[in-house]
Order: sequence, then structure tokens, then C-alpha cells
Amino acid sequence: MNRILLNTVFVGCLIMASCGKKQPPVSPEVPVNLLSVKAKRVLYFDKYPATTNALSQVSLLPQVQGAVTGIFFTEGSHVKKGQKLYEIDRRIYQDSYNAAVANLQVTQGTLKQSQQDADRYTYLNKYNAVAKQLYDHAMVTLENSQAAVKSSAQAVKSAKTNLGYTEIYAPFDGTIGFSQVKLGNVVTPGSTVLNTISTDNPMAVDFIINEKQLPAFEKIQHNKKPVDSLFTILLPDNSIYPATGKISVIDRAVDPQTGSIKVRLVFPNPKGFLRVGMSCILRVHNQDAKPQLVLPNRAVVEQMGEYFVYMAKDTMVNNPKAGADSAKKRKLRMISVQKKVQVGQTIGPNIIIKSGIEQGDRIVVDGIQSLHNGSQITTANKVPPSGGGRGGK
Repeated sequence: MNRILLNTVFVGCLIMASCGKKQPPVSPEVPVNLLSVKAKRVLYFDKYPATTNALSQVSLLPQVQGAVTGIFFTEGSHVKKGQKLYEIDRRIYQDSYNAAVANLQVTQGTLKQSQQDADRYTYLNKYNAVAKQLYDHAMVTLENSQAAVKSSAQAVKSAKTNLGYTEIYAPFDGTIGFSQVKLGNVVTPGSTVLNTISTDNPMAVDFIINEKQLPAFEKIQHNKKPVDSLFTILLPDNSIYPATGKISVIDRAVDPQTGSIKVRLVFPNPKGFLRVGMSCILRVHNQDAKPQLVLPNRAVVEQMGEYFVYMAKDTMVNNPKAGADSAKKRKLRMISVQKKVQVGQTIGPNIIIKSGIEQGDRIVVDGIQSLHNGSQITTANKVPPSGGGRGGK
């Protein structure tokens, strides 16, 4: 009986203790900094991954077989059109040429003799002073001698061509690469690559655009008064290339698999800063003169590839301190409302907002780490900036 009484007293004490606990305090207002959105004109660049290429490039291949007997350039240097680059052992081809010339001289002598005989027999034949058979043989011999001279002359041309192939010259001005052969190496036509030479001034810069952007680039291409500094490139070390480019070629067709098309620009390259195959960023100066909505990067929150901002909104909320006075039970407060936005180009510490908010909206720029949709906020205290980058929550 005493144990039951003690248990009852203990439970009662627990109930009284729980009833006597204070209610948790109402969530405090989160201090934030707000920015009123204004539209303004901005200067920015659309950026595209790009690659440098040569306008012309050729692999140097031997046309005759033989050992390399001369290399007449510095690897990686600029060469001029017509400059001698390689020499292949020419002794065999020189001998073949000399033999062909000598054979031509023999056939020319035979032709001269055949012509004299033919002229003599033609004269005698007019007076029936020679047998018909001798006359016919003389005419046939003359024709054979003429054909032999033509054949010998063609052999001389062929031998001269092969002799000329023993020396390889630069087909155009450009930069030559590392030699694939050394002195003494035997080269074979159709299988040995001697070197590669490519033009270096001007230099091509190729990049890919979406088919939706094609009309804008075609308009630029056909504009007779191109905009100055429209195309610039950002080099791999993040420096700006000092010269500007212009559109050279837009590819003939859109890739149906990707909906993209290649565009080629040309840039002057007098000092050889640009090399074939460099990766760079093409910057296209945006020509849109419309005012844009711009926010600091830190005001934008990224969540799983989507972008949001917190907008301040005035609303009436319950006042727990009002007591029984119904007139004071509600008061005006600011809350944060999460808004999905579409972002555009990043411009330094700022970012363009294409849609989702309007001019005049008040956007939270500092203090967003402590917010969720519907949080009560206040601007009573200044909040230190939270940094320049976007973050997720």
C-alpha cells in the first residue's frame, strides 16, 4: 500500500514538473543584408572552348627511295616557301638522268640518219630510180626513229623528275616540326613521313556553337562594318591574346546528332605566340544593349544544378507577446521566400539573372546560410559579406 502511494506521488510530481516547463522560445529573426534589384547595362563576354589550328598543314613525304644525306633546317623554326629542307642520296638518280640524256642523243642521231635516207629514197622514188621495197623500208625506219626519240625524251623527263625529288623544299611559309628521320636513314615512298609543316600566320581558331546561335554569327560574318574587339581569346595561362580575330568560315552543315556547328576565326600571329593544337577560351563581346538584372554571386544558391535566390517579402505573423489584446496579436514582419532563377553569364563577382525575379525585388545577399523558405528576417544589423562564390544548401 505504501509502495503504491509513493508511486502515485512520484508520477504526480513528474506531471507537475512537465507542466511547469517553459515553452521553447520563438525562432529569432535572421539578420540579413538586402539588395534592391535594378536593371543596368553590362559589358560581358560569351565564352566558348576553342582550339588553334593551321589554315594549311602538310606532311612531307619522299617520292623516291634512298638514304637521307642532308637536313637543312632547325626543328621547330619558321621556314620560307621554296627553302631546301631535305636531300636524299642523288647519285643513282643522277646516273639514271645522265644515261637517259645519252640515250636521247643516240636516238636523235639515228633519227637524223633515218631522215637523210628517207629524203634520198623519196627523191629517187619520184623518178622510179629505186626499188619500192627500199623506199617503204626507209619510211618505216624514219617513223621508228621518230618514236624512239620521243620515248628517249620522255625517259629524260622522268629521270630529271626523280632527280628533282631527291631534294625536298618547303611548299609554303610556315613552322616545321621535329624531323622524323635522321641523316643516313633510308626512306621509302608512300610509307616514310619526313616531317610536318603548317602555316603560322594567320592562325585559325575553331570552336563549336549551338544551332540556335547560328543566325547571330551569320549576321556578324556578313556585316560589312565588323565591331572592333568582337572576338578575343584567353590563352592557357589566362592572359588575353593581344590581337583580335574575325570570322573566316562557318561549316557547311549542322551536326544532326548534337545540333552544333563549327565556326573558324582567323587571328594574326606575327610573333608566333599561337601554336597549332593550343586549347584556349574564345570570348565573344556580347552585343545585347538591353539592361540586365545583375546580382552578386553570393546571393545565388545552387542545388542539384538548379539556382535559387531568397527574396524578402512583408507579411503578417502572430505576436506571442500580445496576450489577450487581439488587436496586437499580429504584426508586420519580413520573411524569406525562395525563388528559382535562370542564371546567365558570370561577370567578375556578379552574375546575370535571366528570369525568376523582377526589377525592384529585394534579394538577400548576405546571411543566406541560415535561411530556409519562410524564415523571418531582419535588416536591423549589418551582416558581413559571406564571400563571392555560389554555394549549395
